[in-house]
Amino acid sequence: MSSRTTYLSRLIGLYCVLISLSMAAHKEATVMAVNAYMHDAPALLLAGLIALVAGLAIVLGHNVWSGGALPVLVTLTGWIALSKGLMLLLLSPTAGFLEAIRYEQFFYLYMAITLALGAYLTYGGFRSASR
Repeated sequence: MSSRTTYLSRLIGLYCVLISLSMAAHKEATVMAVNAYMHDAPALLLAGLIALVAGLAIVLGHNVWSGGALPVLVTLTGWIALSKGLMLLLLSPTAGFLEAIRYEQFFYLYMAITLALGAYLTYGGFRSASR
């Protein structure tokens, strides 16, 4: 496993674990903040730019589609971030995206998916270094 895969899996994994636990611990504040953010055009632009850069960095630096689940998940995460960045740049603040995905209703499911992804990437990243 490459050192880049190990580093990115640790970075992305720890980020996902920490952010999902923090957001789950403060559900009401998180839902309010995300609702406000999704109706703020400048915030969407800034978030879209940041996600686009992060996704491009991962895709350009780690576009690996073989070698096991860990490198593929790191690459897939980069492509998802890139797609998210493009979506946020193109999304109208009045598009009703949160209502369409029923963000508040499925909040804990979304946090659980993020936590599971983060736990797997973190475990895989730290486990691969001990080999």
